[in-house]
Amino acid sequence: MSTGELLSIEPQELQFPFELRKQISCSLQLLNKTDNYVAFKVKTTNPKKYCVRPNTGVVMPRSTCDVIVTMQAQKEMPLDMQCKDKFLLQSVVASPGASAKDVTPEMFNKESGHQVEECKLRVVYVAPPRPPSPVREGSEEGSSPRASISDNGHPNASELSVTASRGSVERHGRVETHGVSSSEARAIITKLTEEKNSVLQQNSKLQQELELLKQNTSRSRGGLSLVYVIIIGLLGILLGYLFKRT
Repeated sequence: MSTGELLSIEPQELQFPFELRKQISCSLQLLNKTDNYVAFKVKTTNPKKYCVRPNTGVVMPRSTCDVIVTMQAQKEMPLDMQCKDKFLLQSVVASPGASAKDVTPEMFNKESGHQVEECKLRVVYVAPPRPPSPVREGSEEGSSPRASISDNGHPNASELSVTASRGSVERHGRVETHGVSSSEARAIITKLTEEKNSVLQQNSKLQQELELLKQNTSRSRGGLSLVYVIIIGLLGILLGYLFKRT
């Protein structure tokens, strides 16, 4: 707070969140610390660039007054976000019961013997506030996401897959961590990975057993064919022997 004998001014500098092509305003609060009526006047080194309301006025004893300073929309970004503009706030003791219409330029003329208090204020550009992050549709608690409809009137398969996976365990051991702490997410992923490996091992074992079963079946078929050939051959020999005897 800039403190003088008549007025205290807060803040000590005019801070503008600079944005191109946009009017920006900031405020000053003037506090009258005396039991007198205090007249004030605001000047600037660049009057075409700024609008001050009120630029003159009277602050009653032990009271405050707010001054709004508006910077006109700018078309170019200042170099290194630096500004050389300055403001000068002059204050002087006014007559008891004075109002803004009683303030005249002569009251701030030091050459006329008036005790004028002055306070210089500089202009500072600051970065504008960042906009809030957009919220995805259907991410609010209690809402139900809607799947899109394809041209044939049926829900799109890819949209159904995305909708079904929200807030639940995805295939291949992937999970969404929205609303879940990182430690819980890691524990879930580890458990799913172990289950996946166990299923793969069981699948490999079943494939091996299937191969063995195929090999045994093939061997069994080969043995039956050989026995069948031997039996046919023996029958042929027996029939030939019987024909020779007859």
